[in-house]
This record gives sequence, C-alpha cells and structure tokens, in this order.
Amino acid sequence: MGTDISAADLYAVLRLRAEVFVVEQDCPYLDPDGRDLEPDTAHLWLAAPDGTVAAYVRLLTEPTGGHRIGRVVTDPFHRGQRLAGRLVDRALTFAQRPVVLDAQSHLVRVYARHGFEPEGEDFVEDGIHHTPMRLR
Repeated sequence: MGTDISAADLYAVLRLRAEVFVVEQDCPYLDPDGRDLEPDTAHLWLAAPDGTVAAYVRLLTEPTGGHRIGRVVTDPFHRGQRLAGRLVDRALTFAQRPVVLDAQSHLVRVYARHGFEPEGEDFVEDGIHHTPMRLR
C-alpha cells in the first residue's frame, strides 16, 4: 500500500481509473482533474502479485477543512475481496474530520459500513446517480 506515487504508479492508477470509470461504466469524462498532483493529495493503492494496481483510493484535502475520499476503484479481476474497503479504512486512520465523499448511489450501504451517512440531495454526474455522504 502506498501514499507517495511514482510516475509509473500514477500511470497505472490512471489507466485503471480510465478502464473502469470511462470504458466499463461508459462515462466519457476527463479523469485527470489536476488534483492528483496537489501536494496534500494522498494516493493509496494495493498492488496485485503481478505488480498491477488491484485497488485505489484518492484522499484530497478539502478547502474548508477535512478530507474528501474519491476515485475509489477496484480492478474487475480483483473485485469481491474488499480491497477498496481496506483502503478506505486505511485512509480514515489519518484523514481529518469531517470526511466527505460522493458515493455512486448503489454503493451507499458499502460506505455506511465505514460510518458514512447520506447528507444532501442525490445528484446525477456523468449519467450516474450519486449520493453525498459525510463521516463526522
């Protein structure tokens, strides 16, 4: 599991995010949003035995305080092992409260297991329903 990210690891992460979010979920959008390179951004990932990225989570510092979890993704081959959940748990060990995220709405129960509660109105982003959530 890492938090500092090399160019090669960042490339692998961006590739996985594009594979899942853009191709699999059929959601064409510009994933590299400039926030990956912010000095306070933490990148957490788990590598598969072959060295590929099996799961990834990005932790951003919120301008108003606290942190934001985002870009939670698991390689399709490694799903069902709670790898992303392990990364969320790890991020929560050092994230400053409040911690917020925008969950894909069908995953609200998954994030509720980590203590997140819905907060605010659901919204559609890039054709996918999302629910804002907060951990106090």
